[in-house]
Amino acid sequence: MNNNGVTGTLDTMIIGGGQAGLAIGHYLKEQHRTFLILDAHPRIGDAWRQRWESLRLFTPAKYDGLPGARFPADPLSFPSKDDLAGYLEGYAARFELPVLTGVRVEHLWREEDRFVAAANGRQWKAHNVVVATGSSQTPKVPGFAAELAATIVQFHSSAYRNPQQLQEGPVLIVGLGNSGAEIALEVSRSHPTIVAGRPGGEIPVKHGRTAARYALPVVRFVGIHVLTLNTPVGRKVAPAFKAHAAPLIRTKSKDLAAAGVRLAPRVAGVENGLPVLADGTRLEVSNVIWCTGFREDFSWIDPALLDDGGLPRQHRGVAPSSPGLFFLGQEFMYAALSATLPGTCRDARYLAGRIPVPVTRESLSAAT
Repeated sequence: MNNNGVTGTLDTMIIGGGQAGLAIGHYLKEQHRTFLILDAHPRIGDAWRQRWESLRLFTPAKYDGLPGARFPADPLSFPSKDDLAGYLEGYAARFELPVLTGVRVEHLWREEDRFVAAANGRQWKAHNVVVATGSSQTPKVPGFAAELAATIVQFHSSAYRNPQQLQEGPVLIVGLGNSGAEIALEVSRSHPTIVAGRPGGEIPVKHGRTAARYALPVVRFVGIHVLTLNTPVGRKVAPAFKAHAAPLIRTKSKDLAAAGVRLAPRVAGVENGLPVLADGTRLEVSNVIWCTGFREDFSWIDPALLDDGGLPRQHRGVAPSSPGLFFLGQEFMYAALSATLPGTCRDARYLAGRIPVPVTRESLSAAT
């Protein structure tokens, strides 16, 4: 939905129209709040549409729905990224959520008792702001990537769509998280493939319908209710969880080995235009895909609203030193699964109950 008719100061402004922004928008709609969702993409769900073509979710459909609308698929199936994108677009239309697309917020700051967001030469004002831009914000690529020979095709995993983007010859996948493993398995069917890096562990069950029925409910419970910032074990694992790649879920090391993928040490640099491994080996490859993750980028938010490191000061999404500012959908924001669909929905429900109703002159007059 493209809502251009908003005037005056909003109750709440939501920045980001993915699953996090839509989930909290649903709860605010139930509360009859005045809000607007600003999304940078041309179309709702584009954050998923723009990922690689064969991507399927790791969570079964029974856990992929947003509040008030289950995901329309076999509960034990694993939807494609386009299935989820279509679901999100339909969800916004079904609940008539006010989403303004094509708006990438360039700056957010506070003026007296309200927040101001600027984009595309326009401004929006609100008493409350929910930053729901997620954790996959800015691709992270090492500086020495620029030293690779111009003859090598290279790009970040966020730009990967299918193996047809690659030229003939060996492919180096840098990073062995889930994206690296999934992409490596796919390109190995048409190219000699090397993966550099170590996995951050592996889920000890085979991914699929049986796991969706028996094992993944346990993983979901632990990731939402046990590994939280309110439990000693959750606080202990949180720093490591954020610093390392998530455990391999569907494609494991043995699957890569069976497909003929060569596992190698991490990439340490570039020499004479070629990638060099930590053991000194220089790799003659034709393609490099950087599956090196993302970094959080809040440079568009006034530093006064962030901590000294340019990151949110928040607990469970609430910014205590900036009343009215909230965050949603970040990695381990509260629990290990906070950035996933199930975790985001739980966090959205929590935040919706803590966003204050603005006290305005009109409301005070009505009260008297």
